[in-house]
Amino acid sequence: MVRVPLTWLAESVDLAGASAEEVAAALVRVGLEEEGIHGSDVTGPLVVGRVLTLEKETHSNGKTISWCRVDVGPEHNAPAEGDVPAGRGIVCGAHNFGVGDLVVVALPGAVLPGPFPITARKTYGHVSDGMICSARELGIGDDHTGILVLGDEHDPADLVPGRDAITLLGLDERTVEVNVTPDRGYCFSVRGVAREYAHATGRAYRDPALAVSPPPATAGGFRVEVADDAPIRGRVGCDRFVARVVRGVDATAQSPSWLERRLTQAGMRPISLAVDVTNYVMLELGQPLHAYDLATVAEPIVVRRARPGERLVTLDDVDRELHPEDLLITDSPDGVPGSRVIGLAGVMGGASTEVSEATVDVLLEGAHFDAVSIARTARRHKLGSEASRRFERGVDPQLPPRAVQRAIDLLVRFGGGTVDPEVTDVDEVPPAAPVRMPADFPARIVGLDYSAARVRELLEEIGCAVAADGDDLVVTPPSWRPDLTAPIDLVEEVARLDGYERMPSVLPAAPAGRGLTHAQRVRRSVARALAEQGFTEVLTYPFMGAQRLDELALPDDDRRRRTVRLVNPLNDALPFLRTSLLATLVDAVRVNLGRGATDLALFEIGRAFRADGDGIAPRPGVDDRPSDDELAALDAALPVQERRVAGVLVGHRVPAGWQGQAQPYEWSDAVAAARLVAARTGADVEVAADAHAPWHPGRCARLALPDGTLVGHAGELHPRVLAALELPARTCAFELDLDALVAAGEGRLVAAAPVLVQPVAKEDLAFVVDEALPAGALVATVRAAAGGLLEDARVFDVYRGEQVGAGRKSVAVTVRLRAGDHTLTADEIAGVRAAVVEAVAREHGGTLRA
Repeated sequence: MVRVPLTWLAESVDLAGASAEEVAAALVRVGLEEEGIHGSDVTGPLVVGRVLTLEKETHSNGKTISWCRVDVGPEHNAPAEGDVPAGRGIVCGAHNFGVGDLVVVALPGAVLPGPFPITARKTYGHVSDGMICSARELGIGDDHTGILVLGDEHDPADLVPGRDAITLLGLDERTVEVNVTPDRGYCFSVRGVAREYAHATGRAYRDPALAVSPPPATAGGFRVEVADDAPIRGRVGCDRFVARVVRGVDATAQSPSWLERRLTQAGMRPISLAVDVTNYVMLELGQPLHAYDLATVAEPIVVRRARPGERLVTLDDVDRELHPEDLLITDSPDGVPGSRVIGLAGVMGGASTEVSEATVDVLLEGAHFDAVSIARTARRHKLGSEASRRFERGVDPQLPPRAVQRAIDLLVRFGGGTVDPEVTDVDEVPPAAPVRMPADFPARIVGLDYSAARVRELLEEIGCAVAADGDDLVVTPPSWRPDLTAPIDLVEEVARLDGYERMPSVLPAAPAGRGLTHAQRVRRSVARALAEQGFTEVLTYPFMGAQRLDELALPDDDRRRRTVRLVNPLNDALPFLRTSLLATLVDAVRVNLGRGATDLALFEIGRAFRADGDGIAPRPGVDDRPSDDELAALDAALPVQERRVAGVLVGHRVPAGWQGQAQPYEWSDAVAAARLVAARTGADVEVAADAHAPWHPGRCARLALPDGTLVGHAGELHPRVLAALELPARTCAFELDLDALVAAGEGRLVAAAPVLVQPVAKEDLAFVVDEALPAGALVATVRAAAGGLLEDARVFDVYRGEQVGAGRKSVAVTVRLRAGDHTLTADEIAGVRAAVVEAVAREHGGTLRA
């Protein structure tokens, strides 16, 4: 992002009185997204004051204050009293000013940044009727050692007591902040943003770089060599390096207030004259510069790659180990070329050659570095600087001589000194590669009727050189647009300059046979069915800690302990991907319980991850496409990523009320929810008792496909698990392999059942069977024996006791019979009853209970 003060922007493009909001809206039209509009936080009466009298007073706490009488203009002055002249009495703790000085006074009612409201208050035995301000208190600098004394940098006609200081100091100026996309690096400058505003509005543009006239390169300048023996992707790390020397500079000179103000408005902190000047030029033109203390640099400068074991202490006082890919700035002490590292090229300089208050002679560097090299160095060292942010997006290679000259002009103007006539300019910039594009290509891609003349006009507007060659256009991009390398890049420029608003909004028609897949439709159906049963869908992060597996009481050999560990987890306490949905779903339950919920039914559809292989993946290089074998190895190393559905039930299914007592969730509710999921997928499942962590061994159901494939479990969670997870007693849950269920049900045609108008016949049959016989197996036998007249069969009671004998149980099944075309006769009903009784006796040894 870049901040551009409107007064600075107006120097390069005609704003014609446009407001900050209008400027931001115009920039949005050409693709620069508005991030914000900023202004000063100072409000209220802030005026110029002249110190009339000043008395030093030392108080009992040892502090010496200045009791001042300040003329703040006839409109604001208190009347004279005897020998006391008209003005305001103000207590000030600073001592860097005297009688006759012009200062900035915040009167009662003003609000300074903080916010800090100003009122008249009694202090040190006086009533202080205002405040004499420092630069930091006004938000225009970091200097708080003394108050701000107004001087020669302002027009004397403006330095009149009572004059509005908000306007005088530019505190009424507004700044537009825009977000710059990676391909528009030239917009990290006033120059670039002004150009885009001119494109958006058609206003006159004045290139600030062309206002500077640098001298040509000469012999005898400060020697510079480029010795990149390991270029990245075949691109030399530095193809242009300009060096100029300024002697006799006063490094202690103060930067002018207008320059400091602009730096502050742009989001940068004023530091010293040399640093402020290089930062100012970077913000204005987009070319990063670096200033060296000439006395600390030995010729020649050598630009090269790092060598093993080299280190550098950068300007932020961090001792960094260098990587062989790092592009370095080195000098040559003791006559050994490139033997000492003095900077990370395009990222940050070294502390050993920093400009200080003792600096007299300054060496200015303006260079053009390879974007990929700078980007890798900045990320490798986690050192994103203003310079690297620009170089990695692409900087105009024709800027260095002009930017250096602009910095020299400012440095000499405010710091004195003389410029050596010799100019070093190592220029190996390759010519821009032309791009060939069919003239009708933008129209075919965008869908608007762009004529060849219109395409040429728009491309020339952004600075391209365009030549016609038959039906094609040969386009040579300008030096500040290294991102224009292919025809599609040019199409984007045509579309945005012609106006995105001209593009109609057309909803494309979906081709026949497209849409949701079977699995997507089933997942939506499952989610809808659970929501209709009172469940609430949640999404949880798929990260967990190792202790969660122990809290779920999983055996040591359980496959759910085959975890996938993240190399760079968001939270060091959660380094693993979940192996079941319940592992993270219980966290959502706990959060809701902590917020006062007592009755919960939550579910989630998502992926669980399991490392069934060795998980060792190759690391292909980045210079070429991975081979087929490498891609196959990457696929083989991927963990199992099952899509599952899980739910947790806590509290009461039916709350207590006038209609009766509360009805708590039971294990059977979890089983019913699991069966509902299976039904919506179209898969048949068989339910049987099981013992499987984290469920209660006596209240856990196993769900499997008819071929025996396990698809999940449901029931009540184990008490020890509930205690470890701090969940309420009798919490129930289910979890199913949704992928397996979808696969089992795919391809089945589900026909709608007709609405029958014939009367139903109902038979209740209680069978005495072995205790070990699952109720589901008994119901399946009943369904098969009842034949086509069966409408439904389900268990409604189970009895164990002396009447049925030890090791036996009575399972009561209700059978509903109905014919579609006639009323069932007594003989038909008796026939079905006899067939069911015979089948149960034959297959399970069951008898009707007397």
